[in-house]
Amino acid sequence: MQKFTTLTGIAAHLPMINVDTDMIIPKQYLKTIKRTGLSKGLFADLRYDEKGHALPDFVLHKPPYTQAKILITGENFGCGSSREHAPWALLDFGITCLIAPSFADIFYNNCFKNGILPITLPQAEIDKVIDDAARGANATLTIDLPAQEIRGPDGGAIRFDIDPFRKRCLIEGLDDIGLTLEKADAIDAFEKRARLERPWA
Repeated sequence: MQKFTTLTGIAAHLPMINVDTDMIIPKQYLKTIKRTGLSKGLFADLRYDEKGHALPDFVLHKPPYTQAKILITGENFGCGSSREHAPWALLDFGITCLIAPSFADIFYNNCFKNGILPITLPQAEIDKVIDDAARGANATLTIDLPAQEIRGPDGGAIRFDIDPFRKRCLIEGLDDIGLTLEKADAIDAFEKRARLERPWA
């Protein structure tokens, strides 16, 4: 998993609440287990018309937000089914940080397991980063995970909270497999001992 320490990038604002995982990545894009190529399906029902033509008013079709790395959105983002394709599609587009007042639990956990940092903030502070995101080409935020700060283009900083274990996993790029491999020596020792103590097993 890609390490996440400090991210500086364009922030886009999607002013919607209760965005479910089917809206993030519609069901017709779930036929693959690959994590690449899913960006074309990201918010497909919002980005394209019935004939597949891009809807120019959708934020991710407007420069400079076509290059967004940070997405600011409304409460309960990622509700609905538990499909892991949702964070995969966001990652494939290039979005590695989400800022919202709240997230659905399963989606929130899936973000961390895939290298995306979901940040929850009170609405008053969300409004500040929304204002920063409205600056077009200057809509650049810096997400400093070690310092737990969001820094705006004018130099102002907003602190955010994160679970220390999840913070370490993102900084070190550890997913579930990586965490298991940290215990490789202990696992090997257990298996050797088990073969001696229980050769019949």
